Amino acid sequence: MANETLEEAVLANATVALAVELLKRKSLTPDDAGCHDLIAARLQACGFHIERHCHNGVDNLWARKGTASPVVCFAGHTDVVPTGPLDQWLSDPFGPTLRDGKLYARGAADMKTSDAAFVVATERFVAAHPDHTGSIAFLLTSDEEGPATDGTVKVVETLRARNELLDYCIVGEPTSAAEFGDTIKNGRRGSLSGTLRVKGVQGHIAYPHLAKNPIHQAAPAIAELADTMWDEGNAWFPPTTWQISNIHAGTGASNVIPGVLEIQFNFRYSTASTAEGLMDAMNEILDSHGLDYEIDWNLSGRPFLTPRGPLCDMLSAAIHEVTGLTPELSTSGGTSDGRFIADICREVVEFGPLNSSIHKLNEHVVLEDIERLATVYQKTLEKLLT
Repeated sequence: MANETLEEAVLANATVALAVELLKRKSLTPDDAGCHDLIAARLQACGFHIERHCHNGVDNLWARKGTASPVVCFAGHTDVVPTGPLDQWLSDPFGPTLRDGKLYARGAADMKTSDAAFVVATERFVAAHPDHTGSIAFLLTSDEEGPATDGTVKVVETLRARNELLDYCIVGEPTSAAEFGDTIKNGRRGSLSGTLRVKGVQGHIAYPHLAKNPIHQAAPAIAELADTMWDEGNAWFPPTTWQISNIHAGTGASNVIPGVLEIQFNFRYSTASTAEGLMDAMNEILDSHGLDYEIDWNLSGRPFLTPRGPLCDMLSAAIHEVTGLTPELSTSGGTSDGRFIADICREVVEFGPLNSSIHKLNEHVVLEDIERLATVYQKTLEKLLT
């Protein structure tokens, strides 16, 4: 396969062919660049009802075949991050290129090959099992790599309002670590961010008794926040962490005591804590230091967890049949749209190709893994819906 040309690979394999068509589209977030049109046409041809949900320039696709339970949903995104310096790519990031058995393009791993594998796996499953039980659904967005405020979360709100719930959802995020099939993500930590403003009194640095330096006032509180053990985690999650991402004070002049200290921070938290509890705990620490402060909070996602059950078991079995590996269940990493879907779905997991090159220059996926991914998805459908 290492000596195979891309043209030969496209002709030989339907999943590779669709992946290449998607990768050619310059779908920089939140521009879908026609990816949803391509996928919708394929799904409609095999019996799906198509809905388009557009919010503030973000394209979302909801497609469903069947009305019965259980409902198995494939979820993902067609938008990609910017390429970075083009002169540091070895080939056009939107001109898919095959080298040494790897397919190079922006979005190759994150996550257009998963999108293609979803579609081809479904087409094959429906052709083989036209009278399958339950329902199959797709939830795709062009806003996962951006603010994620007008994408999956909006579709979930619509589905919840009409009481349209899901039983199982596979998010196609790249989860494999060292080799294809070694990791399933069965949960993610929550993300709670904030901007803390500690108020002082601006003044001349030579007359500190006439001013109040918010940096000096806040330093002991910052040290306590950094040293605090917020929880001990649990069997699935590590302990909650608090980190400063940005800190700023001053006018730029070297002889002025600043009037305000601004700190941007983030909690990555487990199911051992709640957002509300963390807010209260942080306020209590700041209050204990007598600070004059305010905080603007932003909860971008609550933690979710899918313990071992039908979805983890069936997906793990499918992976083992294709790769011979028994995947590890993991909750590591950042956030994903699974955090929104968990509100309407009892079991949510993520599985996809190797994640070692995501968001990097020369992003790529192993060519062989594209078809293996489609086979895993198809076998999972067979285990859940036949």
